[in-house]
Amino acid sequence: MEKETLAAKIWDWVKTIVLALLLALFIRTFFIQAFKIPSGSMIPTLLIGDHILVNKFIYGVRNPITRKLWIKGKTPERRDVIVFIFPENRKLDFIKRVIGLPGEIVEIRNKQVYINGVPLKEPYVQHTDPRILPREISPRDNFGPVRVPPGHLFVLGDNRDQSHDSRFWGFVPIRDVKGKAFIIYFSWDPRTFHIRWRRIGKLIH
Repeated sequence: MEKETLAAKIWDWVKTIVLALLLALFIRTFFIQAFKIPSGSMIPTLLIGDHILVNKFIYGVRNPITRKLWIKGKTPERRDVIVFIFPENRKLDFIKRVIGLPGEIVEIRNKQVYINGVPLKEPYVQHTDPRILPREISPRDNFGPVRVPPGHLFVLGDNRDQSHDSRFWGFVPIRDVKGKAFIIYFSWDPRTFHIRWRRIGKLIH
C-alpha cells in the first residue's frame, strides 16, 4: 500500500511538472516572451543587458512555424519597438523601431528621416557620429526615397549611427513580427556586473 501511495505521489508530481512546462511553453509561444538585449543598436531606449518582455498577442496569433495568421490582432504602428525574425537569418531575432508603414515613402537626408516628404520627429534617437556619409559610401545618413511594400515595415535602430537595420538589408514582413516590447523586467551592466535598479519596471516607448 505504501509503495502504491508513493508511486501515485510521484506520478502526480510528474503530471504537475509536465503541465506547468506545457503551460509555460504555451504562454511563451503565443502571449509573453522574455528577451535579452545583446547589442547597443537601440541605445538609449534599450541598453546592453536589459531583459525585456514582449507582448506576442497584440499583433495576432500566428503559427510559430509557417507564420500563418490564426487570430487577427492590431497592425504594428509607427514608433512601436518590435521583435521580429531577421530576414537574412531566420534563426535570429532582431529588435528595432517601426518607422515606415506599408505604402509610405521613406527617405533619409543628412540623418533626418522623412515620411512622405514630411520630417519625422524622433526624440528617442541618438547620433554618435557627427559625420554625414554620402549615399555613394553608405546608406546610413542618406537613403532612398523608397516605398514600403504592402505587408512590410521599414525599421531603424534608435542608436542611429550604430544600427544594422532596414537601410542595409531591406524591409520586414509583418508576418515575421513576433511582438511588441513593452517593459524592462531586469537590467544589469555586463561591464561592471551591477544591477541597474532604476531601469527595472521601465515601460518601453
